[in-house]
Amino acid sequence: MGTINVTGVAMGATRLNITSSGQPTVTASVPVTVRSRNLLSYGAAEGNGWTATINSDGSLHISGTAAGQWRGIGWAFDAPVTTGRIRLTQRENAAGLSSSLKFYDQSGQRVGDQLTNGMTVTIPAGTSRWRLELLCNTATPAMTDTDLHLQVETGDTSHEWMRPDVTNLSVGA
Repeated sequence: MGTINVTGVAMGATRLNITSSGQPTVTASVPVTVRSRNLLSYGAAEGNGWTATINSDGSLHISGTAAGQWRGIGWAFDAPVTTGRIRLTQRENAAGLSSSLKFYDQSGQRVGDQLTNGMTVTIPAGTSRWRLELLCNTATPAMTDTDLHLQVETGDTSHEWMRPDVTNLSVGA
């Protein structure tokens, strides 16, 4: 059985019309849901001195002063993919802020190395959950007021930022 990849289509519901060229001719219209290539999930959150809100385009807005170095906000969610290679891209250079993605197994144990901005990694075996973290990386935290366009996508190449499917995750902290 083959696969069909749909690209260049806006996110949401659409239909895929298929017509055979053989005899007899068969025509079908198949409902298709086009999902974001951005595999992240996040939502509004507060923690460790920072507040995260969601901009109208689906990007994150981070404001406040972090409670300390390596403190910040994170979101844990079921891994949308559990095998293959993925890449993390943070479009903005946000002074004092580091983004990373960590991997966890079903028992909650961390597996493999973390994924940071500009890196591509193979998803560690046994991964069932991901955790996106935004942390203050300076010894003396300063006021932060920035928008972030973060994207995790399959493969080794970064593409234009796309709003994630989930921007209302309620477990940020």
